[in-house]
Amino acid sequence: MIEAMLGLALLVAIPLVLVGLVLKLALFLLFLPFKILGFVLRLVTGVLGAVFGLAFSGLGLAAGVLGVVAVALLVPLLPLVLLGVLVVAAVRAARPRAAVQVI
Repeated sequence: MIEAMLGLALLVAIPLVLVGLVLKLALFLLFLPFKILGFVLRLVTGVLGAVFGLAFSGLGLAAGVLGVVAVALLVPLLPLVLLGVLVVAAVRAARPRAAVQVI
């Protein structure tokens, strides 16, 4: 009796399992191109992000080094620049101004 019930259950379950497997395989094959496309796009954007990240970090590093070098070169010249500004201001103050005619 139990064998008959087990056989009947298997007779009903096997087609259902096969239908489920066929549906899973069909859905897998249907979405496989999209999964491949998503993987390729993720890979390409990851590589491009890494390349641009390295490039811009290199540019930032170069700009920082250039800024440090510029400051290191210009700080010793600062007294001369201030002296030049004072001379220019004194010369402009000593020069007579043109009269402005109001109409």
